[in-house]
Amino acid sequence: MSIYKKPVRLLMKDFVDNLKIAKGQIIARDQVVSWFKTNYPKIKVGTISAHLLRMSVNAPSRIHYNVSQNGEDDLFYQIDSGHFRLYDSDSDPLPIYEKTQAEKVEFTQSEDLEEAPSLSTEFAYESDLRNFLSKNLSIIEPGLRLYEEEGISGIEFPVGGRFIDILAVDKHNNYVVIELKVSKGYDRVIGQLLRYIGWIEANHAEPTQKVRGVIIAREISYDLRLAALRIPDIELYEYELSISLKKVS
Repeated sequence: MSIYKKPVRLLMKDFVDNLKIAKGQIIARDQVVSWFKTNYPKIKVGTISAHLLRMSVNAPSRIHYNVSQNGEDDLFYQIDSGHFRLYDSDSDPLPIYEKTQAEKVEFTQSEDLEEAPSLSTEFAYESDLRNFLSKNLSIIEPGLRLYEEEGISGIEFPVGGRFIDILAVDKHNNYVVIELKVSKGYDRVIGQLLRYIGWIEANHAEPTQKVRGVIIAREISYDLRLAALRIPDIELYEYELSISLKKVS
């Protein structure tokens, strides 16, 4: 349900028209946030950031945000984490609409080419784990559900140029930030999770809402267990995978 008469995706187009954004002109994320803060102050920073990605044709995470494939959500082209320009259908690559397209972009954006095969495998494992958990959050705790607002889901939720694996809401309407590690979880993930929690508290949560964190890994290291002992709002989980086969021929 929209906060204002128009949904955010249409207000993005109003932003472009209102500021007379020209073809090739660079648009800063902060510029968009400032415009919304002035004209539509009830819309949260996280929602604005997520819509920028939803409407950027080359943003891999847009596949999680109910993107229309008829072209009406194809407004921007993402230059980097904080800058965009208008989408040019004549010269830009085809818009990303499906998971396979997004995986190709994530793979080519890998910084260490020598590790590309293993990174590609990790992307696939983490993506599968994330998608499974997002549909089965109750196995973590009863009443836990995926965050959703105006077509934006809590899968790969943007927080200041980075992404939360899963942003969930518990039965008390408080936020739960879930960080996934397909291999071993080390103590440094604590800092990463606390940064995400702080961002949600400062930019997205209402004053009455609490924010806590969950780390899920195949193996939780001893150092991570020690680091989490003094942080009551962070819970640690280890996952186990099982496979069943069904004969089809």
